[in-house]
Amino acid sequence: MDSHLAAVEQALVAVRRSQSRRALAELAVPAFDVLDVVEAAERSGAQATVSSVALALHVDQPRASKLVTSAVDAGLVSRVADKADGRRVLLVRTARGRATSAELHRARQNACAVAMADWSEEERGEFARLFTRFVAVFGGR
Repeated sequence: MDSHLAAVEQALVAVRRSQSRRALAELAVPAFDVLDVVEAAERSGAQATVSSVALALHVDQPRASKLVTSAVDAGLVSRVADKADGRRVLLVRTARGRATSAELHRARQNACAVAMADWSEEERGEFARLFTRFVAVFGGR
């Protein structure tokens, strides 16, 4: 086996474990996953729906519906009727959801800043470029 592939695989395992144990565990709330999907849709000019949440989170429709309900109950997202198609329900971030998104971005970026505190600007740039490229392919599977 390629030693680089093994190193990346082990790094992914370590990231997964650290997310479930410490560094980002407090940010791993299912409603936040929905909030991230809705925000990404808004940024891209798309409209978020329960179906788009299911697709983005790799879950089935009933699970996505439950996750959306938890985000709605938390006051992060609201359901609104699609003006173009009354049968369709769109998801939008509430004011609280937008504020929470900003807070999550700050917390996640702070965690990354701590992890890369002794990296040069060049190293951070190279990591950002390569990791973004990796995730674009790896996450699309």
